[in-house]
Amino acid sequence: MSAGRKAQQFLARSKRNLIADFPMKDAPAFQDTKVVSKFCIDKFLSGDVDKVSVVFTHFLNTLVQKPLIRTILPISPFDLPGAGAGLGGDEANQSEYLYEPNAGEVLSGILPHYVHFQIYQMALDARASEHSARMVAMKSATDNAKQLISDLTLEYNKVRQASITTELLEIATAQIALG
Repeated sequence: MSAGRKAQQFLARSKRNLIADFPMKDAPAFQDTKVVSKFCIDKFLSGDVDKVSVVFTHFLNTLVQKPLIRTILPISPFDLPGAGAGLGGDEANQSEYLYEPNAGEVLSGILPHYVHFQIYQMALDARASEHSARMVAMKSATDNAKQLISDLTLEYNKVRQASITTELLEIATAQIALG
């Protein structure tokens, strides 16, 4: 599966099996990425795939973007500090309280939203990385063009100065010859 033109082109060039392609706008909306995450969740829950991993470019700063592979399904267990076997503490405290809805219902309601937001965040990260790389490339091209203009202007002035010097020498030589 691919999301975006570049991913689709890469998969086609590498002759990989493409089961779905999702076009992405330049500024992806949450609804655009929700379609992708819903497709991933459906494939995972139906058993067509064992895990869902996303390959994207992680934006660290303007000059550094790092390619990452992050597995989003199945979701790894969360490490909560101080959490026991239940949702938040030891067994003695859990017997005093009744939670409604139960933990399974809460997780089945929250986890799809978690996956939707993870994929949306990855899409935004990839776009930020792309724009940053483009900005750095344009700055480099602008700096190189300015340097080239400076070098060519200097060369032009040298040639012009040589031409003027040659003309002055010819005039001076003619002046001496005449008189």
